[in-house]
Amino acid sequence: VQLVESGGGLVQPGGSLRLSCAASGFTFGSYSINWVRRAPGKGLEWVASINSGGSTAHADSVKGRFTISRDNAKNTVYLQMNSLKSEDTALYSCATGDRWVGYGPYWGQGTQVTVSS
Repeated sequence: VQLVESGGGLVQPGGSLRLSCAASGFTFGSYSINWVRRAPGKGLEWVASINSGGSTAHADSVKGRFTISRDNAKNTVYLQMNSLKSEDTALYSCATGDRWVGYGPYWGQGTQVTVSS
């Protein structure tokens, strides 16, 4: 079982990135997938979720700038990030589960996003 994130990097404020979360080893289409992030010195922050039916939710801090989507044929969830700000700098991870009940059992290793001029 694997969740593998990719697409992170260094970007200037106002720029864009698209993160990918590729799944293998489980019935991907049956699971809700979350993007979460951890900034240096801060706790885990929920960013966005998409359920098995394609319904989405986004944190207020990213609403209007980030968009979560999924392609079940490719076993992949995406996070399109636009108008990036320095406060978006964090390690971004994908995980199954629910932001209210708890994340897991499947987690990725994370991909670093750094927003800096």
